[in-house]
Amino acid sequence: MLRLNLLLLVAVLLSGLYLVVTQYESRRLFTELHRATNEARNLETEYQRLQVELRAQSSPSRIESLAVAQGLQGASPAITHYVRDEQPAGGAR
Repeated sequence: MLRLNLLLLVAVLLSGLYLVVTQYESRRLFTELHRATNEARNLETEYQRLQVELRAQSSPSRIESLAVAQGLQGASPAITHYVRDEQPAGGAR
């Protein structure tokens, strides 16, 4: 009878320890999930901010004002130079 009681006591202690370890792991995983969710939210916000910045940087009015500031001109037939691809006789390159 004493052995049975000791065996049951050990079983109860082990199951209690297992319960504590399981609860600790569950809380640790919940905290990690919460951190990952916050990081995903921050990355999504940063991505949206970068998308807005990209649209602002590539707007036609901004590009045109930069081109004017740098002295660039639009292409016209008067300033276009055509380059011909001269192939030697016989078609070999």
